Amino acid sequence: MSNLALWSRPAWDTDRWLRDFFGPAAAADWAKPVTTGFTPAAEIVKDGDDAVVRLELPGVDVAKDVNVEVDKGRLVIHGEHRDEHHTEERGRTLGEIRYGSFRRSFRLPEHVTGEAVAASYDAGVLTVRVTGALKKPAGSQAQRIEITK
Repeated sequence: MSNLALWSRPAWDTDRWLRDFFGPAAAADWAKPVTTGFTPAAEIVKDGDDAVVRLELPGVDVAKDVNVEVDKGRLVIHGEHRDEHHTEERGRTLGEIRYGSFRRSFRLPEHVTGEAVAASYDAGVLTVRVTGALKKPAGSQAQRIEITK
């Protein structure tokens, strides 16, 4: 009886296992950082002395899932996006659920505090207006900004 080698390579070759099981791209993607898959598009424009930041957040419940804050000289907008829809075709229901958290952060001038920031949401767009005329020394506490509709 002859000796058979069951493994011609090391028993646990992760890259080879990933390529064999998932295809050639899997091993290359193994070391890449995982992303949430949702980053809302942002637009920043100047309106007189004010700066206006607009984020596309269609279908997001801003009252429940979005926070706008001024923290340590930054405008921080973070929350969670949930998208769930179901379609029925030929007596079968297909449901898709996508979700993920997001965070966008923008540097503010040193003098801007939460009193200079107003946020509103309409037709899937979050608009944050930063008033440039209001100048006060910035505090060190994070200030939450209420979102109006």
